[in-house]
Amino acid sequence: MTRAQTRTHFHSSRLLHRLADLSVLDVAEPANAFAEKLGLWVSFTDAITLSAVHNTSSVSPAAHALAAKPATGAALGRVLARTRDELVHSITGNASLKGGKKGIELHMPEADASLEPAYEPYRRYYLAQQREMELKLPPLRTHVRGVLGKASPALRKLAELDAALDGILGEREGKLLATVPVLLEKRFRQLHASHRQKLMATQQADSTDLWMQADGWLAGFCREMQSVLLAELDVRLQPSLGLVEAFNQEITHTNE
Repeated sequence: MTRAQTRTHFHSSRLLHRLADLSVLDVAEPANAFAEKLGLWVSFTDAITLSAVHNTSSVSPAAHALAAKPATGAALGRVLARTRDELVHSITGNASLKGGKKGIELHMPEADASLEPAYEPYRRYYLAQQREMELKLPPLRTHVRGVLGKASPALRKLAELDAALDGILGEREGKLLATVPVLLEKRFRQLHASHRQKLMATQQADSTDLWMQADGWLAGFCREMQSVLLAELDVRLQPSLGLVEAFNQEITHTNE
């Protein structure tokens, strides 16, 4: 069985590159191998937990017939795709900036009398989208692990390792991702400053209508924010995707 990657390398991820493209993140630090970064995060006690999982004896494949079938792998793929589609729609289906249900839609820009934009609504929006991911993705991952646990000894061990890694790294990863909306505020300010400079150069009066035109600075920021959310979704989905791929590879190998 080909071992699935249970964590995306942050230094090679689409999310990291997207933040770097927006000039809100310094990526001077070279990309490190997953094992090297894992070693920086995992404490001595956590390492014992991982070691216990890794060394757990398992029944030989010959003594335990593969319970999984291709149809099961296809079903897992559909569940994963449906969950991703729902989250993508939540992120991209609110581009009109109209108020709506669930409290996660973007609202019209807020500005005071001096036309200073308020970032707070966009921070709240980003955090609300993160909560949607945190609500839907952990049950998906648990479900995938449960299917793998019943399929074969090798897949069961992989599911156990993924559960151990999730317990060790999940909270720390969550804290890291929570900094993304903070980083995006820097981009928000950059775009607004550039907009003001252009107005000064052309001696044009400012208005929120200008902000939301197709080439407006705020409309552009909203598109960029959604692209960052989609990249973050890819990061959060990677463990479940890796488990499903391992499941399908095991079936293919067994049926050869």
